[in-house]
Amino acid sequence: MKLVLVLLLMAPVLISCSKRNLLLDCSDIQRQNNSSPSGVYTVFSIGSMSAVKVYCDMETSGGGWTVFQRRIDGSLNFYRPWNQYKRGFGNAAGEYWLGECDGYTLRVSGFTNGGAGDALSYHNGMKFSTFDKDQDTYSGNCAVARTGAFWYGACMYANPNGVYQWGPVDTYVGLVWYHWKSSYYSMKSISMMIRPVQ
Repeated sequence: MKLVLVLLLMAPVLISCSKRNLLLDCSDIQRQNNSSPSGVYTVFSIGSMSAVKVYCDMETSGGGWTVFQRRIDGSLNFYRPWNQYKRGFGNAAGEYWLGECDGYTLRVSGFTNGGAGDALSYHNGMKFSTFDKDQDTYSGNCAVARTGAFWYGACMYANPNGVYQWGPVDTYVGLVWYHWKSSYYSMKSISMMIRPVQ
């Protein structure tokens, strides 16, 4: 009986030592099968115990993009506290935020104009702010003023986590991308995505 218990206790150790092909992100999925369609996949970004469902964009600019923010229809409220942005929320098949670590700073460079203009450079070097964790450079709280959460400066040229509205608005609280149609126009949809540098 003791021998059986020892083997059963060792079984997880033996299994975990075997070589696994863990897919870290959507670019890994694309490398494994370059005809993979856009959709929801499971990735293991920080190891075998970190399974998370993400939406992979396999079409835009060569594909392999891991979507970490997706707004498509206003079905999900993005005006949320810090701990929910840290953990992530929503559903990868619809609207969602993937989640990140405490106080993370946005680093952007190498802008290529796709027609909407560069609204992110202003936010470079900023920490993420929510209504209950103010890390912007404004004397007030940009997350409260813009009813959103983002890497605000004082305050913003982009507000992709603002209140879902579509079309002309009379405030800055919508899904704003200033250089596209000004701060008084809210986009119908927006996604933010990343992939490793090729």
